[in-house]
Amino acid sequence: MKQITEIEPNVDLIEQDGRKFYLVGTAHVSDKSADLVERVIRERQPDTVCLELCEARHDALSSPDRWRETDIYSVIRSGRAYVLMAQFALAAFQKKLADELRIRPGEEMLRAMAVAKELGLKISLVDREVRTTLKRAWAKAGFWSLLKIAGSLFTSLFSDEKITEENIEDLKKTDELAMMMDEFSGFLPGVKEALIDERDQYLAARILASPGDTVVAVVGAGHVPGIRQVFGTDIDVAALEELPPPKKSLKVIAWGVPALVFGLVVAGFVVSGRETSEQMVIAWVLANGIAASIGTIIAFAHPLTVVTAFLAAPLTSLNPTIAAGWVCGLTEAWVRKPRVRDLQNIATDITSVRGLWGNRVSRVLLVVILANLGSSIGTFVGVGWAVSLLGG
Repeated sequence: MKQITEIEPNVDLIEQDGRKFYLVGTAHVSDKSADLVERVIRERQPDTVCLELCEARHDALSSPDRWRETDIYSVIRSGRAYVLMAQFALAAFQKKLADELRIRPGEEMLRAMAVAKELGLKISLVDREVRTTLKRAWAKAGFWSLLKIAGSLFTSLFSDEKITEENIEDLKKTDELAMMMDEFSGFLPGVKEALIDERDQYLAARILASPGDTVVAVVGAGHVPGIRQVFGTDIDVAALEELPPPKKSLKVIAWGVPALVFGLVVAGFVVSGRETSEQMVIAWVLANGIAASIGTIIAFAHPLTVVTAFLAAPLTSLNPTIAAGWVCGLTEAWVRKPRVRDLQNIATDITSVRGLWGNRVSRVLLVVILANLGSSIGTFVGVGWAVSLLGG
């Protein structure tokens, strides 16, 4: 039988089957949270310390200089440019908070690791793999939802609003958290399910499965109410780790566009003759090439990258396996090779417009994103243009 007791602010005790689980709710940029974590671990002397981290986030915290080893070419070829840009933006936002509050992001996790190592305690990483979470969030979110997230994230980078330590501590209060979760749920319900609700279940199951009679779990305060609610219930962890299949609608669009364009060109030839079909081809090339080129120009790409965008976009738009942004990004990375200092300074640089466009790594990612966006716009314009030629 489960029994829950709040033994002090931000520390809950869950007793189940003769075992004790201490949930320490933290803010990831709070010096007080780090102190609280250290004190609870030292006082309770647990068998295991559970951390709200997966292997990737643990490695990133433990080895902050790993950015220097990022292979930008493999990132672009694997289609992870958007994920990397989001990770850079999140790291920059955390750094901004940390600079204002004079504390390292994830200090409470680092402190927990250090104390556990000092006392010879077992450490258990209990969070779901970050890429699985992002893919499940992507599957549950629509296009506009993702634009909302991206807009909010990047707007926060350039905001002059100051965040005080009192603001951070307020976020750990249950009533404040409930209000935030309700607002997030209404704003992006599908994303909230993947980022918060599912992870509450995952964390609860993994904490319960950790060895020892006494366990201290260090988790973000926003997860505590959910963990308390589902702790000890039957949770299918394997189902929460499943990667969602690709969206069928995206496949239909990806293969439907080239089929539509080919059909329009053939129809133009049959209905109006060779000249009309040739005009359709020219319209397709110009619409895609110009739109993708404009995207790279906005990213301040090298002239060779701009030319590459114009030549590649009309072809990649007809090939679902290759994106114009990938070709342009690889070209930009080849012409202006990212330097070690670009990776070292990425978290600082992308907090300003000048730095975002000036850093060679972030500029390559901007080229990928804006070239793809331009090519997508060009595809719609090109199809409309071809249809108008057929009607004329």
